[in-house]
Amino acid sequence: MAEYAKQPGVYFLNDATDEDLRAGPATIGCEILEQCPAASAILVPMGDTALIRGIAAAAKELAPQVKIIGVQAERAPAYFLSWKEGKVIGTETCDTIADGLATRTPEAANVRDVKRLVDEVVLVSEEQMLRAIETLLLEEHVLAEPAGAASTAALLKSSAGCGDHVALVVSGANISREVLKRAIEIG
Repeated sequence: MAEYAKQPGVYFLNDATDEDLRAGPATIGCEILEQCPAASAILVPMGDTALIRGIAAAAKELAPQVKIIGVQAERAPAYFLSWKEGKVIGTETCDTIADGLATRTPEAANVRDVKRLVDEVVLVSEEQMLRAIETLLLEEHVLAEPAGAASTAALLKSSAGCGDHVALVVSGANISREVLKRAIEIG
């Protein structure tokens, strides 16, 4: 892809590193606080961190007290480990059903931003994401892919420390029939 982007008239936007990209997810943070000004916590799926960095930057500017909680898959914990240690820690694999959370090699600048902006990072299992997909579908009538259901999985796992007004970012409905079937069967 990088080679192709060297051609005239072609531009490669890397959502993990492009500085301008944060403005889009930042609007999500603004909209959450506009609709729920009493939000005590915002749980955000965390893959390459573009989404959480944008949401957190806006939310912390508008409501510094709001807790930003990142959610990663247990089987793809590179940014969790990096956040915890405050330095880049890559992983050998990222074998998870949550494609949007499957990162192995964190970007150093993103690790610094996440360390500065994110209050907590939690891990969820494959089974917890499947249960969250099923819960969202049957109780809320929302179809979410595993990465999109990760925030719900984290809340179902433990809401301790989140406060009374919790916002969950549920993004993406790109789910295969096989994963959807597994989610429904798990319930």
